[in-house]
Amino acid sequence: MSAAAPVCVLRSACELGEGPVWRAADKAVWFVDIKGLRIHRYEPESGAAFSWQAPAQPGFIAPLQGSGWIAGLKTGLHRFDPASGRFDLMATVEDASLGNRLNDGFVDARGRLWFGSMHDGETDLTGALYRLDDRGLRRMDDGYCITNGPAVSPDGRTLYHTDTLKRVLYAFDLAPDGGLSNKRVFAQIEEGAGYPDGPAVDAEGCVWTGLFAGWGARRYSPKGEQIGFVRLPVANVTKIAFGGPDLKTVYATTAWKGLSPAEREAQPLAGGLFRFDVDTPGLPQHDVRHA
Repeated sequence: MSAAAPVCVLRSACELGEGPVWRAADKAVWFVDIKGLRIHRYEPESGAAFSWQAPAQPGFIAPLQGSGWIAGLKTGLHRFDPASGRFDLMATVEDASLGNRLNDGFVDARGRLWFGSMHDGETDLTGALYRLDDRGLRRMDDGYCITNGPAVSPDGRTLYHTDTLKRVLYAFDLAPDGGLSNKRVFAQIEEGAGYPDGPAVDAEGCVWTGLFAGWGARRYSPKGEQIGFVRLPVANVTKIAFGGPDLKTVYATTAWKGLSPAEREAQPLAGGLFRFDVDTPGLPQHDVRHA
């Protein structure tokens, strides 16, 4: 694997940048700042950037078929209209008494939305994995403190999901009807190497994961063997997205959350949006068809 050195393309200063999405129709990268309650859009060709205030912590955004977005906020799933800046509640996912928020999402090739919830205080195992399709919202797995992902293999037969605090990336068999089975450990991040954050899959079926407190992003073969690492100049790398006309331009979100004042001074680009190029393209971004 070869990759050009990452460069910061947008000093967005996100406390917790997450969930980058490349939308080809916009020629833009969309991402969220969870703790900053912002949704951002960056246009590489012009360098223009825009942002919207969210009414609650946004864990992810996912494009809707036609127009608009689904935003996964702490308060539930919302329709987000960039033209007006409105957020309209679609569904409350969990009881507020759990102290959870939504965190990270993915749209598969069948237009199904997959997303996780996590404990906002990062202490309780109240997080779960959900699927939204034409049959409605369904809880698919649970027992997580901090969820990340999911992501799906190019053939649509394997779903990956992350238990960040356990430093584990899981794989599931994914059935055509959206059923999950055969949960197993795909990769274990060793202690001291950071925490696996958001995963993404490329066209060769390799799984990339951002490393929070790990200074970069790792690439794993479909067998779960580490085969690559791209180092960034900031410690907290959260997730990547493949963009550009050939899907060989990688955009990475980062965060300054958890850094001490001295660490923030030493990492002035923490929270920025980074870019680097790779040889193997990513998979196209799909739209949510059932909402």
